[in-house]
Amino acid sequence: MAVQTKRSKIIQQTFTYAVLTVFVVIAIFPIWQVVNISLRPGDQLLSTSLELMPKNATFDNYVKLFTERDFLRWMGNSAFVSLAVTITGVVFASMAGYGFSRFKFFGKNMGLLSLLTTQMFPATMLLLPMYIMLINLGLINTYLGVIIVYSATALPFCIWTMKGYYDTIPPTLEEAARIDGASQFYAFYKIILPLAAPALVITALFSFMTAWSEYLVAAQILQESLLWTLPLGLKSFEASMSTEWGLYGAASLIVMIPVVILFLALSKWLVSGLTLGSVKG
Repeated sequence: MAVQTKRSKIIQQTFTYAVLTVFVVIAIFPIWQVVNISLRPGDQLLSTSLELMPKNATFDNYVKLFTERDFLRWMGNSAFVSLAVTITGVVFASMAGYGFSRFKFFGKNMGLLSLLTTQMFPATMLLLPMYIMLINLGLINTYLGVIIVYSATALPFCIWTMKGYYDTIPPTLEEAARIDGASQFYAFYKIILPLAAPALVITALFSFMTAWSEYLVAAQILQESLLWTLPLGLKSFEASMSTEWGLYGAASLIVMIPVVILFLALSKWLVSGLTLGSVKG
């Protein structure tokens, strides 16, 4: 009986590892393809070779990115916009989520429902009204216009995440601080906010991702090449008669690196921030 049980466990583990291996290969294959494209000489997109590395592999495409194109400028522009959206999202979402979680006021339920409703509409439906508003405000072709639109897009989800996480923190902590003479803001800043670090990480990461890889809104607002972010810069590799696939592949891999580093650095907060924030949200 014990031998049969041990054999069944081995079979189960083998099957599990086999399935996981298949999914790992499926996940890695596109990245491997992009690496191959970036290392091929010229602008060759397709190949019948199954070699792990292409023949005559070269790093010319990576060199061209930094010497012949404004890639560093585009990366700096994207970093500036993304950091501004991240700071805006964390500051406003942390305070708005706290207000919805701790206070009772007229229109609270309607406000939460409105935030949830905005998530039902794709960004493309909002392009025209947002574009008209930015024209009236004189914010077309400015970073401020892009930051406002990105922040407005990310905030509803971020506020809901923060509100749900604050609901899991006992209000008695603030009440004890108030009895000791602390103000409401001091109790929030010194006691509640540090406990909400996982939710703040989710908010920061989502806000950053909203701005880092977005193309459609930036294409409508940023019209000067000096203001282009990374998605707009990568689009310039595409011409009417040809596409510089090698540069596309090299740039795609470099653009991916900051996001991967963020996920790895913040991974220990991600699971608790997503799960605990949904308990009472």
